[in-house]
Amino acid sequence: MNTPVFSRVGIVGTGAMGRGIAQIAAQAGSTVRLYDTQPDAVAKAREALSAQWDKLVHKGRLTREQADSHVSRVPPAATLADLADCDLVIEAIVERLDVKQTLFAELEGIVRPDAILATNTSSLSVTAIAAGLKHPGRLAGYHFFNPVPLMKVVEVIAGLKTDAATGQRLTDYARQMGHTPVQAADTPGFIVNHAGRGYGTEALRIVGEGVTDFVTVDRILRDQVGFRLGPFELFDLTALDVSHPVMESIYRQYFDEPRYRPSVITAQRLAGGVLGRKSGEGFYRYLGGSAQVAPEAAAPQVAELPPVWVSTRAARRAELYQLLKDLGARIETGQSPSPQALTLVAPLGFDVTTVAVVERLDPARTVGIDLLIEDAATRRRVLATNPATRSDMRDAAHALFARDGKPVSVIHDSGGFVTQRVVAHIVNIAADMCQQRVCSPQDLETAVTLGLGYPLGPLAMGDRWGPANMLEVLFNLQTVYGDPRYRPSPWLRRRGAIGLSLLHEEA
Repeated sequence: MNTPVFSRVGIVGTGAMGRGIAQIAAQAGSTVRLYDTQPDAVAKAREALSAQWDKLVHKGRLTREQADSHVSRVPPAATLADLADCDLVIEAIVERLDVKQTLFAELEGIVRPDAILATNTSSLSVTAIAAGLKHPGRLAGYHFFNPVPLMKVVEVIAGLKTDAATGQRLTDYARQMGHTPVQAADTPGFIVNHAGRGYGTEALRIVGEGVTDFVTVDRILRDQVGFRLGPFELFDLTALDVSHPVMESIYRQYFDEPRYRPSVITAQRLAGGVLGRKSGEGFYRYLGGSAQVAPEAAAPQVAELPPVWVSTRAARRAELYQLLKDLGARIETGQSPSPQALTLVAPLGFDVTTVAVVERLDPARTVGIDLLIEDAATRRRVLATNPATRSDMRDAAHALFARDGKPVSVIHDSGGFVTQRVVAHIVNIAADMCQQRVCSPQDLETAVTLGLGYPLGPLAMGDRWGPANMLEVLFNLQTVYGDPRYRPSPWLRRRGAIGLSLLHEEA
């Protein structure tokens, strides 16, 4: 084992985060002194760590000698003064600025002048935490994610006065602990919580507009994009008493920036105690820890399908024609649809109603299909009706696109489809983070894939489905809604306009 960057580490706060940090620090070879204001908390934390290492022994991932050695390197600290000779002290206590400031002011008078201080804050300003210190240069943010041993990313955050050497030593130590460090500016939400605003907030807006329901949004984003959990499944997992305050905090810290606007839906549910899994009910009901979800309705049975005509402006028009051929559709190729034809449009960002009016199509026979992502790469198709779409045309479109067994969701009309709106919002917020120089594009991608578990980093999503397409969706959404939340980031506009890969450009 290499000599650790910090031989002696103090941990203040022995809850889940403190214990997790202590575990990986001890495994890296450091002596880790645990301190908590609750008398029995340290003993419980040491017992939990010992039990965790015993489990790893039983799984064959540690030897008994290694586990015993780890336990021996986690002694208790009865008082803060017992941390006096530590090279690094990390706090993992309550998210209150005044409490953290008081702790670090006290620690500054205890530890050596060359010791580094780190805060595991997830939402508070590192600069503000360090503001009262005599030597603010030795304090930095060191934001781990729960559960720490499994979430292999840590944000290293430099406050306004943090010394470069402080951040570098913390970065080196993160690697020794087996984690991937990413560098973040001291901005609201840092990287992961900032980038994550695009997923849930836009999904809440979609449901709030009556476009579709919670379950359908989750199905679409899992099956079309590849997210492990839909946004409402994720809300239930994290619990609204955690996630809603984060949404409000970042929104307020950015002085009510529309992109981060929270939703009355989560505010109301939080007030009612409908928090998620831990309360037994959230966006889903839970029995025995399992979400109760009604089976998806079968596709309608249609005796005879009408002929199909495809708009000349449809996205992926050639692919759509091939798909229709594969599904056995009767395709019309005239300049305009016959009076009997089902009319298909595939807009990016625009609503089906607007497209029907602009293209002078009969709204009663017009149905939209989402083709932002190529059909072969998805496990679900999504159709949208407009307020005038006849039920027989809706059912015919549903039956046709379900012919090969792929699930089909039918949603109500809105600007953009679910996937278009959510993905474009994610990409746009990420681009704006690069514009603000919150972090490098590379660290952004790493932090989001490791910290949020997205199938692709947000910039990779923009590359994968086209910067120009992202811009078209955003511009059209802005036209439909007149809402500044869809204002494209200048960073995205520059790269979309000249067709360069987002991933290979510096911020």
